[in-house]
Amino acid sequence: MKKILTIIAVAAVMALVATSCKEAPKESQPAAEIEVTEPDPMVTLCLADTSRNPIEILEKLMSQPECPMHGPTHHVLVGAALLTAYNNCLPDSNKLNLEEALAEMRERGEQVPGGACGYMGACGASISTGIFLSIVTRNTPFSTDTWRLCNLMTARALEQVALNGGPRCCKRDSYLSVLTAIDFVKENLGVEMVKPEVHCTRSQINEQCIGKKCPFSPQE
Repeated sequence: MKKILTIIAVAAVMALVATSCKEAPKESQPAAEIEVTEPDPMVTLCLADTSRNPIEILEKLMSQPECPMHGPTHHVLVGAALLTAYNNCLPDSNKLNLEEALAEMRERGEQVPGGACGYMGACGASISTGIFLSIVTRNTPFSTDTWRLCNLMTARALEQVALNGGPRCCKRDSYLSVLTAIDFVKENLGVEMVKPEVHCTRSQINEQCIGKKCPFSPQE
C-alpha cells in the first residue's frame, strides 16, 4: 500500500513540475514606436523655389514664424538662400543635390554661435557666405584655389558688414552678405544670380535700428 501511495505521490510531483516548466504564454508587446521626423521647413521652402534671386528667397525664409528679428538662424538662412538661387541658375547637367547641400548648410551654419559678430569679430551672416561657397566648390582645408576663394568671399562680406557699422542687425547684415556674394559669384564662378534693390520693412520692430545710417533704410 505504501509503495502505491509513494508511486502516486511521485507521479503527482512530476506532473506538477512538467506543468510549471511549460513556456508561459507571451504577453502581447506594444508595437515599437516609430520616430517621425518633421520636414525641415527651410529645406521644404528652398526645394520648391525656382527663383534666381537670393534676396527674394531670403525674405521668404526670414518671414517664417520661427525666424526671429536677430539670432543665429541667419547664419543658416543666408547660405540656404544663396544655394537655392545659385542652383536655379545652373543647367540641369550641373545641378547640385540641393537637399544634401541644404542639410550640410544647416549643419555647418549652426556651428557658428549667436553673437559671433560681437564676441568673435566675425558676423555669422558673412561666414554663411563662405560656407555656401565651400559647399558649391567642394572646398576642404586641403584645397588650393577654392580655399582662397572661400576665405576671400567671407572677407568681402565681413568688410561690407563692418563698413556699415553697428550695433548688430541680423537683417541688414544678411542683406549685405547676400548682395556681396552675388557680385563675388558672378566675378569668380561666372554664375549670375539676380541682384535686386533692397528696402527694409522691419525697422519698426528692431530696437537697435540705426535708421538713416542703414543702406536699406526706408526713411527719407
